[in-house]
Amino acid sequence: MTWDIEKLDLDAYLTRIGYDGPLAPTAATLRDVHLAHVQAIPFENLDVLLGRGVRLDLDSLQAKMVTGGRGGYCHEQNLLFAAALERLGFTMKRHLARIRLGRYHLPRSHATLTVTADGRTWLADVGFGGDGLVEPMPFEDGATLESGEWRWRLGRDGDFWVLHSGETELYAFRPDEPHYQSDFEVANFYVSEYPQSPFRHHVLVQRTTADTRIRLEDLLVTTAEELMATLRDRIGIEVAYEDAEAVLRKLAT
Repeated sequence: MTWDIEKLDLDAYLTRIGYDGPLAPTAATLRDVHLAHVQAIPFENLDVLLGRGVRLDLDSLQAKMVTGGRGGYCHEQNLLFAAALERLGFTMKRHLARIRLGRYHLPRSHATLTVTADGRTWLADVGFGGDGLVEPMPFEDGATLESGEWRWRLGRDGDFWVLHSGETELYAFRPDEPHYQSDFEVANFYVSEYPQSPFRHHVLVQRTTADTRIRLEDLLVTTAEELMATLRDRIGIEVAYEDAEAVLRKLAT
């Protein structure tokens, strides 16, 4: 099994995220492409909520998030980002992490990345949503990162590495544990199809800008037309009228 990174239309991806800077595989390029991706491609679970599931092959990822102008959740976003990084010449690894958020025994359902650039390893993650990273941070015990009002810290918990946002533990993973394409398919199936998955019961839509996070749950809408306009103007994605109606029914439950 392969990741089929050669199928990525790199020029179309860079246009989608609005990036026209240097392409050499340096830490500066990694930071700038990461930040551009986070601000251009929203976090969203609408296809899962609407019962359409999520496909992780690169053709589907591009069709949805690059040419389709939509967003996605962690598996979609970070696997698309990983393909772009490899096409740019970066060396990186794909990992599965356990969401914590106050709980320690959740399944490995989050996708994240470590990337080598300028002789250092970096934690890169464009797909956490919530209070996730907006730019990469050094993959070093005790490393910290500040961006505007946001703060992150990386630390050890036994053989786990844990990403913190402020005082909150976001997720933990073992960087030396190998993960394969099939592992991501299983994790993605769990997140998108398991009846008790929160992604099937809650609207999770977020757009991140340089200094704000705009979440759909914070926005007051009462009609399908208002929701369509909000998703277009505030979040940056287009949905059909019937899909907006279905999302409103979920918001009302």
